[in-house]
Amino acid sequence: MAISSHDIAMPAFPHTDKHTAAHPALKMTNAGRPATFVVDARNEHGETVSTSIAGEHPLTIYLDKREIVTLMTLGQAPEALSIGYLRNQRLVPAAANLVSVQVDWDAAACAVTTNTPREDVAERLGKRTVTTGCGQGTVFGDLMEEIDRLHLPAGAGIDASGLYDLLDVVRQRETVYKQAGAVHGCALARGNEILYFIEDVGRHNAVDAIAGLMWLDGISGDDKIFYTTGRLTSEMVIKCAQMQIPILVSRSGLTRMGWEIANKVGLTMIGRAKGKHFLVFTGHERFTERS
Repeated sequence: MAISSHDIAMPAFPHTDKHTAAHPALKMTNAGRPATFVVDARNEHGETVSTSIAGEHPLTIYLDKREIVTLMTLGQAPEALSIGYLRNQRLVPAAANLVSVQVDWDAAACAVTTNTPREDVAERLGKRTVTTGCGQGTVFGDLMEEIDRLHLPAGAGIDASGLYDLLDVVRQRETVYKQAGAVHGCALARGNEILYFIEDVGRHNAVDAIAGLMWLDGISGDDKIFYTTGRLTSEMVIKCAQMQIPILVSRSGLTRMGWEIANKVGLTMIGRAKGKHFLVFTGHERFTERS
């Protein structure tokens, strides 16, 4: 069936003017797409029911006119996603290097322009590691060899009471997942205060979008907690460490490589966190049983 405008649920996402205030010279679109669409389905009784489904759109990222990658995304925060992707792939060194971030959905593309085009992009794109990201994730360059240079701040901490509060705040949040399923959610929190909450069809996209927002708003990760609905793989741990966030929480499990890297960089990793149950796998020194 054709989807008309009244069938579309628009995302509750802040206008990018808020984020460009810290970078007045940055030219950036505000091209968020609807998070969900309503279609007809037939239930087990043969009845036609209107049902929400998650959006999914291809978005090709271009960096200084060079094609980098095509992501499949919910499209709620395409500018932040593109910026965060380039940040976490170490293809743009700092937010100050960004000149413009322009999303055109007719072309299914985001064109990112910087003031210092990299000379080694082709070389970095030539070396890639396929990860366990939803669908298929990729990291470029010598990422695994750069882990030794990541050092996380030691001052942050969390206790059981604070963790329960955070899980309760996340649980009560109105989400695309509750409406339509088929997405992962990630949050950046200070204590039980959620600073950003992003959902996407892949958890790695949600991480990158938050990384982009942190850059745009000049927010550091040193006293923050990162929450994800997805499993804790090597890619998730590395991205969290690159963002300098010392505490990573998931309602899901983890992989051996994720555990090894978390130990290596000193990340506090808490998995299988649902209700009153959780497991602290690494970084026990940041966790206390009671406040």
